[in-house]
Amino acid sequence: MKSEFLLTVIIPAYFEEAVIEACYDALKIVMDENKWKYEFIFVNDGSKDQTLPLLKQIAEKDRCVKVIDFARNFGHQVAVTAGIYHSSGDATVVIDADLQDPPEVIVQMVEKWQEGYDVVYAKRKKRKGESWFKLVTAKCFYRFLHMMAEIEIPMDTGDFRLIDRCVVEAFKQMPERNRFVRGMISWVGFDQTYIEYERDERLAGETKYPLKKMIRFATDGIIAFSTKPLKLVQSLGFMTIVLAILILGYSLVSKYILQTVVSGWTSLMVTITFFSGVQLFSIGLLGEYIARIYDESKNRPLYLIKEKINFEKENRMFNENK
Repeated sequence: MKSEFLLTVIIPAYFEEAVIEACYDALKIVMDENKWKYEFIFVNDGSKDQTLPLLKQIAEKDRCVKVIDFARNFGHQVAVTAGIYHSSGDATVVIDADLQDPPEVIVQMVEKWQEGYDVVYAKRKKRKGESWFKLVTAKCFYRFLHMMAEIEIPMDTGDFRLIDRCVVEAFKQMPERNRFVRGMISWVGFDQTYIEYERDERLAGETKYPLKKMIRFATDGIIAFSTKPLKLVQSLGFMTIVLAILILGYSLVSKYILQTVVSGWTSLMVTITFFSGVQLFSIGLLGEYIARIYDESKNRPLYLIKEKINFEKENRMFNENK
């Protein structure tokens, strides 16, 4: 059991003025009760409300609070990545600022980590305060991803997890631009386990994942960790060729042997329209993979930092290109 360690907690924040102080207070209580050495890394992901001023106030009174202020909004997954890149703890926890993930669960994560596990992820038993649509779509997404992915990605989990220093260092070696952090951490391997918990309602504010972002996030997760969609398209193309040969054979037999005219313009148009749709969908799917190759080829930094607070060296417009 590790008696002396530094625990880093990464909190991405985007328009979280209504909850950011409560988030800090709740995390601080857990750290103080357990007498842990800690650092909190808040990543302000381009918020235009009072999130950053409030974080500056918190950082001024607590030097263990560090703040990364992005030059613009780069997205939740990139914000998590920036926090991991700047982590200096023996173990690192990722948690959202909205307090849907109870900070008290971190205690159970640390206990599992001290047993020797390198990754401890939190599995949701129940999700309070969410619509039936969100619950159903989330359930379908995780099961579909589990079926499609070529690695084992745990179902019903988010980014709320603890990772050991060795996992942090492995994560830093992964340079892809389209980030799906929970999949990336699953990919690195090491000894992983989980704890179950009930997810609370959001304390205040609104969700930062509307339907459009959820679809984009789901697409990133599937395409980043599976080539099965391409294989499915290939199989569909093969079946289409077989079907076309069968239809051609039937037409020839009907005309030259059975001496009957093959009719059915309606069915012909439906068939043409259907397979045209399949072709366009296939081209779009290929385009998604090609677009990611294009993103990687540009070799732009993942993010730009406008300001860093309570780090040893504060750099303006600091960038990461890893």
